[in-house]
Amino acid sequence: MRHVLVASLLLALSPFAAAQSPCFTGLVFDDANGDGRRGQGEAGIEGVLVSDGRQIVRTDAQGRYQLAASDAAVVSIIKPAGWQPGQRADGLPDTWRHAADAQALEPAGEQASTTLPACRAFALRRQDNAPATLRALLFADSQTSNLTEVGYYARDIIEPLIGTHGAQLGLTLGDITNDDMGLYPALTAQTTRLGVPWLHIPGNHDMDPQATSDAQALASFQRALGPDTHVWEEPQAVFIGLDDIIAQPGQRPAYIGGLREDQFDFLTQYLATLDTSRLVVVGVHMPLFDDKFRPADRQRLFDLLARFPRRLVLSGHTHTQQHRHYGPADGWQGVGALHEYNVGAACGSYWSGVADAAGIPVATMADGTPNGYGLLQVDGQGGYTLQYRAARAPVQAQMHLHAPRVLRQGAYPAWGLYANVWMGQADTVVEFRVDGGAWQPMTRVDKPDPALLAENAIDDLAPGLRGFDRSPEAEPSTHLWRAAVPTRLEAGEHRVDVRAQLPGGEYMASTTYRLEPASR
Repeated sequence: MRHVLVASLLLALSPFAAAQSPCFTGLVFDDANGDGRRGQGEAGIEGVLVSDGRQIVRTDAQGRYQLAASDAAVVSIIKPAGWQPGQRADGLPDTWRHAADAQALEPAGEQASTTLPACRAFALRRQDNAPATLRALLFADSQTSNLTEVGYYARDIIEPLIGTHGAQLGLTLGDITNDDMGLYPALTAQTTRLGVPWLHIPGNHDMDPQATSDAQALASFQRALGPDTHVWEEPQAVFIGLDDIIAQPGQRPAYIGGLREDQFDFLTQYLATLDTSRLVVVGVHMPLFDDKFRPADRQRLFDLLARFPRRLVLSGHTHTQQHRHYGPADGWQGVGALHEYNVGAACGSYWSGVADAAGIPVATMADGTPNGYGLLQVDGQGGYTLQYRAARAPVQAQMHLHAPRVLRQGAYPAWGLYANVWMGQADTVVEFRVDGGAWQPMTRVDKPDPALLAENAIDDLAPGLRGFDRSPEAEPSTHLWRAAVPTRLEAGEHRVDVRAQLPGGEYMASTTYRLEPASR
């Protein structure tokens, strides 16, 4: 992974010694006119949850809250379903207060009768005409190293979505930058062009490299993007964001996966408030199946989620795409399997590979998945579907085919047609047909994508770099299918169709190959 010097701007704004938040007491009010300021007749909202990342309290009948003073740098509200917050100056949802954001109270009766410090009130406005189905955009690992790569992110991911995505929420699953937190403002400026509330989860490349402890590691993230433990409630689902990277400065490895005690305290309190009928979506950066994730922490999380029949885990980090379904053998004791969707990276293979006609690196990931983003749709009963969108590709583009261009007519059928179905799982039905004939099954194989192997070979033989960085070395894919290419057909060109049954419908792709008679 490319490493750059960390820009100093945000580090200067967010010293490593966590400043105590000024917001341990305050107010949440009904911002009826939407101006973000409490005006005459705008009442406080009772029952809103407020947290410092460990303790959780509810606002009283006047909309006031009071937390015990702690060393937390951030205090945030848990946005209740049916309400929407205002926007911060940078376009992110105005749901948190950082110690560095302290502002004088306006004379609007916001000061609670306490000696604890207070800060600007939280404004919420009732949400009208909420859609029956929630759509959420899922980004993982935008991981930009410089402004050039921020430009790739803007042109490759953001701009094709503007005005077309139909989503009501967005979530980035960590590694927002590639160790340069000074890029947060530029990235935020691009992401907020999508016009939906956007939540962020930190990754291992969002840690301040000069930090000397895990407690200091997210100072810049918290200052720019908010709390590293947060909840966002919608009528269809509850979204919980958790930092699952434990920094180990000066050690090897430099980080491991797991959860802190304050996070378990938070989860225990918060999950106890939920009706078990809710869909609980947990977003993290490092997958729960990663070898670096502490097994005891994973088990504790499993145990907390087990009473919820509907639950989903979202993760990033791997720069590949796959699904995991946890069962009793993994320590999961809930009803049915626990589904984790490990989302393909927005930057793909770290913005590497040959540039296309638009000057953007192709960035295919090591398992053959193109860079892109996920789409989560949740209905009113908590049922969900997941889809993947390759960057700048049509919705119907859900797989890539690889087959030989030419084979000898009558040759032993030892050469394969491969279908890399990016959202494929073990039970996905993938079939092929030749020249419009009968559909036949393909077999899932645990192999590298031959299309990426071919790209690796071209890179190996090239006399110089073909891009800033070459494509990643191909590794076995969890979503690759194979069938032998028929050779006992007439000489000439033959069309091959492949179809896959995925959430959202049936998807197809086609290619051709040619049979030639033997020349001897």
